[in-house]
Amino acid sequence: MDTKRILLTISYDGTAYSGWQFQENGPSIQDEVEKALKKALGTFIRITGASRTDAGVHAQGQRAHFDTDSSIPPDKYPFVLNRYLPPDIRITKGEQVDADFHARFRAAGKLYTYRIHNAPHPSAIFRNISAHVPVHLDEKIMHEAGQQILGTHDFAAFAAAGGSAKTTVRTIDHLSVKREGTEVIIRVHGNAFLYNMVRIIAGTLIGIGQGKLQPECLEKALTSLNRLDLGVTAPACGLELTRVEYDFDQEQWWT
Repeated sequence: MDTKRILLTISYDGTAYSGWQFQENGPSIQDEVEKALKKALGTFIRITGASRTDAGVHAQGQRAHFDTDSSIPPDKYPFVLNRYLPPDIRITKGEQVDADFHARFRAAGKLYTYRIHNAPHPSAIFRNISAHVPVHLDEKIMHEAGQQILGTHDFAAFAAAGGSAKTTVRTIDHLSVKREGTEVIIRVHGNAFLYNMVRIIAGTLIGIGQGKLQPECLEKALTSLNRLDLGVTAPACGLELTRVEYDFDQEQWWT
């Protein structure tokens, strides 16, 4: 049989996992999907993800590819694999792509969402998918401050230690901060992101919204390239990888 390259779209609650990538010290999303593939196809298959989300980070639109000679139609993989996956991981789409396609290196853009429960007391329901901030946030100031980092810049100050990126230049083309009741939602879209970049942006915007940081600190950090000019790294639980996009995707990121 001919080998086919299959692209999966994956949704998960990352609370119980050590991250996307296989880890010796705890369960990972990658490991669970690979175990499901082995049960379904009878052989071990390595999958390659588009983004290495950290422990506790969630996803609506993670993407990952693998090669197989199975006769299963690409669009049937969600039905096949979800039978073997835990309820906090779901395959939402399967499609065939070109043999030279790469889920990580062919990504044209990514959309992240960061959720904040902004109320005096933590939420019993949303505690695993949002960060709790008890002090009232000024979402309008946060939004205005965030516009400083739009465009192509050296985001070296926005990266945590331990990243492996060859360059720290990235392009951010959308950043918004909106309030829906007690929830403050940060959305960031760009061509690629550095290690912990979105959580550092979120943590800094939270500091600005609390009045602990000056709004100009974001612009200053783009010039100084100094991590100390920014705020703390926001908790992982509030972060969601909402979309990973490729040139052939028909839907736009804002739909």
